[in-house]
Amino acid sequence: MKKLTSVISLAALSLASIQVSAAEVSANVALTSDYKFRGISQSDTSPAIQGGFDLEFKNGLYVGTWGSNVDFANSLELDYYVGYATDINEDVSIDVGYLYYDYPGSPDADDYAEVYGSVGFKGLTVGANYSDDYYLETGKFIYIYAAYEFSLANDISLAVHYGFNDFDRSTTNARPGEGTFLQAGADSYADYNITVSKSFSGVDFSLGYFDTDLNDAECGNTSICDGSFIFTIAKEM
Repeated sequence: MKKLTSVISLAALSLASIQVSAAEVSANVALTSDYKFRGISQSDTSPAIQGGFDLEFKNGLYVGTWGSNVDFANSLELDYYVGYATDINEDVSIDVGYLYYDYPGSPDADDYAEVYGSVGFKGLTVGANYSDDYYLETGKFIYIYAAYEFSLANDISLAVHYGFNDFDRSTTNARPGEGTFLQAGADSYADYNITVSKSFSGVDFSLGYFDTDLNDAECGNTSICDGSFIFTIAKEM
């Protein structure tokens, strides 16, 4: 899988070198009180520093990378992605792509990839992610979600999100230290969140409540699946 990452990175660099004059480069950085991925804390409910770079071309193609500290897999997650996004009309948009999750220094088997696609209609987005070999050897996996964002008074935004995670098999036999979620054998769960956000002087502030329908046993009797408020400060450059 790491060879595949190298191929993707090389292709992205080649594409960038050819069309960089027609592309827009952006970067982002964030500090969050907890890194939750699909409702489950990846930083053991502790703060995380995150950031990434994106290269967007006028024809709708984009490539990028994003990283965060985590509380497993040698404490680092790096994601690489390539995709295509475009507006069908003023109300409808689409986004499809390939996303690779890399945990440097960990066994190759811990890395995994997803293909994704979504359709946006005004403030509503409906999408799905699929992996044929998900993390912790859970086999095939699909994530289906819906999100809606709308504006309130004083330039405040409110976003709601609901997702359903479906595993081919549970992580009951997960290796110690390689993740603690779904230890009791759950093969599916739902996650949801509601977030308010506002920008001041180019800096984005958000406060959200994140939760799942997993119980303590399914989370290895840890607090990583518990509902919690998360505060994030982010900046795009």
